[in-house]
Amino acid sequence: MATKKNTRSAVRRMHIRKGDIVKAICGDDKGKQGKVLGTFPSKNRALVEGLGFVKKHLRKTQDNPNGGVVEREAPIAASNLVLVSRPGKKEEE
Repeated sequence: MATKKNTRSAVRRMHIRKGDIVKAICGDDKGKQGKVLGTFPSKNRALVEGLGFVKKHLRKTQDNPNGGVVEREAPIAASNLVLVSRPGKKEEE
């Protein structure tokens, strides 16, 4: 008798939130800072402004008759990000 695997993934609490300023600690964007545009806790990833660019190939459409290649941000693993500052929270002296 086969056992049924648990299909639900554990949603982890993330150390960063939307609107935070974060810094990449490894990868191609190491040392760069950006604002968190969104988080994906189920995948443990975050979308950061100005980090993690990928090239997306667009097909020809009526809106875009030439098609082409566009660079856009892709989600980055949250373990590769460290919190720099959080808006609305006062800095401790």
